Amino acid sequence: MKVAQRFGNGHRVLVTGGAGFVPSHLADALVERGCTVVALDNFVTGSKDNVAHLAEHPRFTLVEADISDGLPTHHPALAQRFDAIMHMASPASPTDFAKLPVEILRVGSVGTLHLLDRAVADDARFLMASTSEAYGDPKEHPQRETYWGNVNPIGVRSVYDEAKRFSEAATMGYHRSRGLDAAIVRIFNTYGPRMRPDDGRAIPTFISQALRGEPITVHGTGDQTRSICYVDDLVRGILLLLDSTQTGPINCGTEHEMSMRQLAETIVSLSGSTSQVTYVTRSADDPEMRRPDLTLARDLLGYQPEVSPEEGLRRTIDHFRDRLG
Repeated sequence: MKVAQRFGNGHRVLVTGGAGFVPSHLADALVERGCTVVALDNFVTGSKDNVAHLAEHPRFTLVEADISDGLPTHHPALAQRFDAIMHMASPASPTDFAKLPVEILRVGSVGTLHLLDRAVADDARFLMASTSEAYGDPKEHPQRETYWGNVNPIGVRSVYDEAKRFSEAATMGYHRSRGLDAAIVRIFNTYGPRMRPDDGRAIPTFISQALRGEPITVHGTGDQTRSICYVDDLVRGILLLLDSTQTGPINCGTEHEMSMRQLAETIVSLSGSTSQVTYVTRSADDPEMRRPDLTLARDLLGYQPEVSPEEGLRRTIDHFRDRLG
């Protein structure tokens, strides 16, 4: 199936968390299409550096605000109607779960409700960025959208898992009761330029350690698996869903599944590092495996990831090499 482009020249799009890793790449793609993009961020984890190249663009505006406190409609860029609202805001790494639990819960509950109300008022398409964390430590493999998950509601990861699950429920509630044009994307492990080197996720951690010649710290035995998706592929998938009339939820990622040990060894090899792989205590509630079933994304959106893990990791290593000097 081929999805026709629905948002482009003349359309106004709000991207929350717009200075973050994935949302900043979305902003690039939307601006390139001809959209006027308003990026909203409170800079708890986002960085102005991620969108600095867009700062002078006539169709891009960066607004500092916390969506958990509501939209500051006195700002000229937020006073006008939006054609689409993309809720991408939330701290999203294991480090954040420990440091920012209340902030994560607020942006995934109160923040989501503020945006849903605005989407209804604007008659806008609303896209909710959910996560593979909704599946928890899955008992089904690969994970289909019909799987309800295996989540520890009081575990260390629960602030993120449950905030996203609430956001999904709220989105569907507004869709069913208020006729909201809504979509939910469940994002699987994504990597690429603009990730924070110290955010606690495996790929930036392994790359930073490899480039510094430090031991690569793999949690547990390293047998746990993830399916890693390069950010360009993810952005294409999200925009296909935005353009479509689908509600979802729909998985987005790749089926390139590898163990954490394999990932660490691949990064050492591609970076030319002398680092040795070492093993440390595994964190609580760390899922044993993750791989999306992409049947719906392929059949309903025509989505197909294109960047191989080796190519994507090479690009990401080059970015970190420049960034780390």
